[in-house]
Amino acid sequence: MIRHAIFAQEEQPEYHPLDSDGSLSSRFLRAESVTGKCYVVTFAPSHNLTFADLAPQQIISIINTWTDLYTAHLSPTSPLAQTAAGTTLPPASPNIDSINPKVQYRYMQIFENKGAAMGCSNPHPHGQIWTTTSLPEEPAVEVEQLKNYCREQGGHHMLEDYARLESDQRERIVYENSAFIAVCPWWATWPFETMVIARQHKRALTDFSSHEKEQLAEVLSEVTIRYDNLFETQFPYSMGLHQAPLAGSKEEIQCSHFHIHFYPPLLRSATVRKFLVGYEMMAEPQRDITPEQAAERLRGCGGVLYRTKMNEEGQRRCPADSSPKDQQGVS
Repeated sequence: MIRHAIFAQEEQPEYHPLDSDGSLSSRFLRAESVTGKCYVVTFAPSHNLTFADLAPQQIISIINTWTDLYTAHLSPTSPLAQTAAGTTLPPASPNIDSINPKVQYRYMQIFENKGAAMGCSNPHPHGQIWTTTSLPEEPAVEVEQLKNYCREQGGHHMLEDYARLESDQRERIVYENSAFIAVCPWWATWPFETMVIARQHKRALTDFSSHEKEQLAEVLSEVTIRYDNLFETQFPYSMGLHQAPLAGSKEEIQCSHFHIHFYPPLLRSATVRKFLVGYEMMAEPQRDITPEQAAERLRGCGGVLYRTKMNEEGQRRCPADSSPKDQQGVS
């Protein structure tokens, strides 16, 4: 069993916004206090094991750690708290005191920045978890649109319907199983952007059964293996989970739908990346390849991870029990 190191920081000075006095400063320069708590979760003891290198069973351990931390921070009044299984964080853990939040946070963002191209300064594979007393901008926009769709479509859930559409059309699917579908979404900005969506309406990690967590681990493994195999490199990306807020209205919680975004920058090779500049920065993003083309290329990159295959071929060429004399053919 993999043990995941968890590091937390919660101490920070409180911000006190200035009183509005009618000045131009108070009109334009507005800020509000937001506090939070940050975690770093290592994926494995080894320094070279990324999601693509880990077996699905090892990834389940990471998913369980995410679920435990999410559960530990849920508001007691959240509908999710009424059904969530009790956290399995070990009571004897040296980190248990730091895991108990001092205040009720509004949102938890679980994410990973992989590779120097995405600003990752620590090469040991790890993810981060930020909890805040506010609902950040991107999840806030998503939650609002999910609520609007649910109201306008008679209680239907947007991403459940979208997953069904992609499953029917089959043009943008990268990988799928009975619980999840991974697609290059219709609106993708990045060349090989993917989105993992729960097929059925699941609000958060706490809604998943053990089998569904196994299915999620399988999808994460398959997507990241395909990324690395595409250009035979450690494929950089930013990946993040979007799910129900820790605290919020009943409508916010109920309309939320679990999904994962992968935003990778590479375009044509391991060294050629996409830049959002010029027209794309000043006007709107442009597609370099279509999501259908991207999905087709990623579908064809499944199977054994390229570096695993290279290691196996190297071992066959240089058997461990062969002496240098044998390898050189010296009599």
